[in-house]
Amino acid sequence: MPLKIGDRLPNATFRTPAPEGPLTLSTADVFAGKKVVLFAVPAAFSPTCSQVHLPGYVRNHDAIKAGGVDIIACVSTNDAWVLGAWAEQNGATGKVLMLSDGNLEFTKAAGMELDARVVGEGMRSQRYAAIVDDGVVTDIRIEEKPWLAELSSAGAICGLAK
Repeated sequence: MPLKIGDRLPNATFRTPAPEGPLTLSTADVFAGKKVVLFAVPAAFSPTCSQVHLPGYVRNHDAIKAGGVDIIACVSTNDAWVLGAWAEQNGATGKVLMLSDGNLEFTKAAGMELDARVVGEGMRSQRYAAIVDDGVVTDIRIEEKPWLAELSSAGAICGLAK
């Protein structure tokens, strides 16, 4: 069952890029006591993810943070090194916390997996964005067509994060 408003995020571990090498963070490390805008992408460096989704959050960083958001985080099933390179290429370093869910631990527990085997991509994450307050989902927008970033775009979330 996919995440919905009122759900508490599942306990999981993420890897995040850092200069000294990937660091491990738990769901509690990222979300406990914080207001977080979490968006998920099926594949870093793919056209929609790189041309629309991530750049929108980088451009709208200040406006989103001005709405009382502590962290803007991106979860992807790519590894931490890929996410680090992707963040650097898109100017997201220091603006968007990259969370690697390479084993789909979080994605599966949240019911947000996307079967992309038909296009040779394996199991991935749905494309979505959520507002999470102290680990509880207060709003969530899941794309019906994962190649689009409309409902889950930074522009759509910006006004909701206040």
